[in-house]
Amino acid sequence: MTSAPRLVLFDLDGTLVDPAGAITGGIRAALLAHGLAVPAAEDLQAMVGPSLAVSLTSIAQVPPTLVGRVMATYRAGYRAHGMAQSRPYPGIVECVERLRAQGCRVAVATQKPEWLAEELLEVQGLRSLFDSVHGSPRDETTVLLDGKTSIIAAALRRYDGAYDEAVMVGDRRHDVEGAAANGLGCIGVSWGFAAPGELEAAGALVVVADAADLVKALGWSGRAKAAVAMPGRTVGPGRPEA
Repeated sequence: MTSAPRLVLFDLDGTLVDPAGAITGGIRAALLAHGLAVPAAEDLQAMVGPSLAVSLTSIAQVPPTLVGRVMATYRAGYRAHGMAQSRPYPGIVECVERLRAQGCRVAVATQKPEWLAEELLEVQGLRSLFDSVHGSPRDETTVLLDGKTSIIAAALRRYDGAYDEAVMVGDRRHDVEGAAANGLGCIGVSWGFAAPGELEAAGALVVVADAADLVKALGWSGRAKAAVAMPGRTVGPGRPEA
């Protein structure tokens, strides 16, 4: 990558916005409301990022007949309290503003339902920073079997012919895999919900520790950035290389 990318796609929860326990706590409350068992804390953490319908069935072992009702309970609580409880990660707003000042197109690509992603960004005062938002269908029971691949593909189609380079930024392996399926590299962020080593194992171009390191990894100066060309490397204050 020899210059600042012209199109930068950002994941939402765990990358742009810290849910501050709103997602895991909300899932826990929804499961209990329906008399269902709550997974261990690390399993709840793993449910942040992928499709909620998939996570409920595969991780929380919710019967298919109850998935819709559990999701409805969760969404009601999330919209009432969780969105306001969330916060942008430190420095991320300035990072996106700098991208825009450099002439980059900036968009969101998330497995969150698109309408809910739009609402969250509005609540957080972030919507105006992004050219577009791409997410899952409104009907969450329509599971995207290709994970994040088709969501990223939709974002790329939206800007077809309008950028020279593109990159994904995300906090889970789904971001890395979805980007790779579309011929993109993915910069991983360590402040989200990935398990240790998850992003490196998935093939992230680089894993950064904070927004300042993300700015460096994106390559503002126009010079080649060796870190971005070396999959699995981790950079940041006090962070050893893999």
